[in-house]
Amino acid sequence: MSLKTDERPPGGSRGPRRWWSSITFRLTLLYMLSAAGILTVCCVLVYWMLARNVDHLAGQFLQDEVHDIRAALRELPNNPRAMDAEISMEGMYPNYYARVIDQQRREIEATSHMREVVESSQFPPPVKATKSPRQFTKTRGRDGRWYLLTSAWGQVGYTGDTQGVIEVALDVSKEERLVQSFGWRLAGVILLGLGLSAAAGVVVAGMGMRPLSEITSAAQRIRPTQLHERIGSTHWPQELTALAGAFDGMLDRLEDSFARLSQFSSDLAHELRTPINNLMGEAEVSLSKPRTTEEYQQVLASSLEECGRLSHLIDSLLFLARAENAETELKRSTLDVQREIEAVREFYDVVAEEQGVEVAGTGEGQLNADPLLFRQALGNLLSNALQYTPRGGKVMISAAPSSDGWMDISVTDTGAGIGPEHLPRIFDRFYRADRSRSQHPQGFGLGLAIVKSILALHGGTVGITSAPGAGTTITLRFPSNAP
Repeated sequence: MSLKTDERPPGGSRGPRRWWSSITFRLTLLYMLSAAGILTVCCVLVYWMLARNVDHLAGQFLQDEVHDIRAALRELPNNPRAMDAEISMEGMYPNYYARVIDQQRREIEATSHMREVVESSQFPPPVKATKSPRQFTKTRGRDGRWYLLTSAWGQVGYTGDTQGVIEVALDVSKEERLVQSFGWRLAGVILLGLGLSAAAGVVVAGMGMRPLSEITSAAQRIRPTQLHERIGSTHWPQELTALAGAFDGMLDRLEDSFARLSQFSSDLAHELRTPINNLMGEAEVSLSKPRTTEEYQQVLASSLEECGRLSHLIDSLLFLARAENAETELKRSTLDVQREIEAVREFYDVVAEEQGVEVAGTGEGQLNADPLLFRQALGNLLSNALQYTPRGGKVMISAAPSSDGWMDISVTDTGAGIGPEHLPRIFDRFYRADRSRSQHPQGFGLGLAIVKSILALHGGTVGITSAPGAGTTITLRFPSNAP
């Protein structure tokens, strides 16, 4: 025994559905990515603002120190002891270092440990003595700590003949650690936000998809024997109302189709049973005892008649099947309506005379239609009218173009009429309004159904007006300028 690897599970499934193909997963992922993106942008913005604020405060401190040292150089140029006291006093602040260098790059004054911290080559180029320093450099010192550096020219004395370079350094290692620690905390906040947004996304997506799950459950409860059930479209979200309405509309059409198919099958079986029973009964009677040649001929003639009725039934059903095919082609031509009416009327003259019914026809205009199908539709109506019009009655065929560009062709009889409860189904297959209408052996209840199909092929419509005791009028509406 060999196993086939290309077999598919029942229902046409191609295998288990992957979890990442679900709408819930996609909504959760999109929600999580959106929340993560927004949270990341906010955290980066907060981090940038903190780092910028820390750098701004440190830079402002260095600017103030440069300003104070410049003032000391101007006011105490010839008092080195006072200058040393001023710089040493500034150096009393923790993590602050400064020195003054003359134009020959000789150190005039410096705070303690300045030489051990940073070198002059690490400072940015000094700005002019008239400008406040705005360029800062952040670098690591010899001790491995982070320092913010700036330098500027300073005027020595009030005459301004000589200038010196002021170099100021500020230890910002503590601030750097603070900013870095804050950045790691923000990264943790982002990761925590990702987890929370994923959890919230699952809950929100589940709540959002719950109506769709309920619709699915409602649809799964519908069976061929329960087509009367509906999903309803009153309590669903707006986005699903149209889906529920469309699904219910499909169920309406399916239920109607099932009912028509069931009725059609029942009617077809009934119509086939009668001639087949006749054939079988005649055959059994004829074989029950020896018969004469004339008796056998009568049986064969009766059987031939029943076979003809069966053949006519089959031809009608085949025609209806072809008419429902959207690809059925029509052989259209321009028809003279009056001439076509007269041709059909003349064809039924003999039948009308035998039944004692007067047939009259009048009409004018032209029509673009299939000649054979047009005559078949008009012939079916005339034949139907003759069957149900009593002796001495009248059938009138009239045709005239309407104001909206259509051609209206009406067949009116003076028969018994049809009750209003039967009119909605009068064009259904095998449908007969009452028992008396089923007593005509030459009919199957397909004539009006064929007429409706012919009109549908031409893009037209068929209507009926009737009342008991007042006769019946059936109107065919053809597009007079149909392509």
